[in-house]
Amino acid sequence: MAVLCEQVNLAGYTTLRLGGPARRFVEAATEEDLLSAVRRADKDGEPVLVLGGGSNLVVADDGFPGTVVHVATRGIEFRARLDPYRDGHVSVRVQAGEEWESFVARCVAKGLSGIECLSGIPGRVGASPIQNVGAYGQDVSETITEVRAYDRARGEIVTLDHAACAFTYRHSVFKGSDRYVVLEVTFSLEETEESRPIRYAELARTLGVEVGARVPLTAAREAVLELRGRKGMVLDQSDPDTRSAGSFFTNPILEPAELAELERRVAERLGPDATFPRYPDEGGRTKTSAAWLIEHAGFAKGHQCGPVRISTKHTLALTNPDGGCTSDLLTLAREVRDGVREAFAVELVNEPVFVGVRL
Repeated sequence: MAVLCEQVNLAGYTTLRLGGPARRFVEAATEEDLLSAVRRADKDGEPVLVLGGGSNLVVADDGFPGTVVHVATRGIEFRARLDPYRDGHVSVRVQAGEEWESFVARCVAKGLSGIECLSGIPGRVGASPIQNVGAYGQDVSETITEVRAYDRARGEIVTLDHAACAFTYRHSVFKGSDRYVVLEVTFSLEETEESRPIRYAELARTLGVEVGARVPLTAAREAVLELRGRKGMVLDQSDPDTRSAGSFFTNPILEPAELAELERRVAERLGPDATFPRYPDEGGRTKTSAAWLIEHAGFAKGHQCGPVRISTKHTLALTNPDGGCTSDLLTLAREVRDGVREAFAVELVNEPVFVGVRL
């Protein structure tokens, strides 16, 4: 049975340790509890916030004036039969409330390849398709075959195949809309003890292999955990740098004219021989590094703004080490965003989901 409370402080449910109280808070341990809570709130005309691990969330100091449904459903089904989509793959159905890191660890231990480079990411499985979670050269959109969800507009459970999920870089049909409540995610993973080809140069260097090589699954996972740990991106209660929402800004994807302007600004600011990270993207566009832009706009690791700061390990993470509030964090985020815009004419976009606030 669902547990219902009132005026629950949401700071205790986010990795940033920020956010005011929820008017109503429901702990949903079963799919029935989850659906019941959402349907009841919709019937009463009350706002709903579906909460997982809180690792990608920035909540207003005023809290949430409706019902927060904390998804705590559990269950993983490894199908014995071959996946109909691809030979040599198996389907894995996962309830939305399963912890992502535990799920990845279990898949690696079972010799299932496709998400090993997503090790160490905090949060729950239900959040993974929403922003197309990705790191170190892998995105979940490469392995998700379908998402089972509650469609609040139609009042029924639906199954969205890969195409219907409309995955793009850190985005999907689920992000920016409260229409769907993710109930279950199905992945197609390869039965092998080897990783997928290593695409990320930093990870390849750590592993001592060339980009494109395959390595043992456990080696890939251990290397990713090592890299994330160095950057304060693996949750650690004793490390204040991990009190963050992970990468706060997405890597900008630039049109040709925007790229030309960035080249001009970089040469003007850093010299004619200066270079910056660039990676070809779809449609003739180019992806660049938000971390590089932040650093070269003058924001160093550990840059402080009241009780909040840029991580001492990684400029892309904004942290709350000293008991700040959401308004403090937003002040820092705006300072960084505006500084990058002024220096390089590039507009940084927040990666975490904002609740009750704007950048």
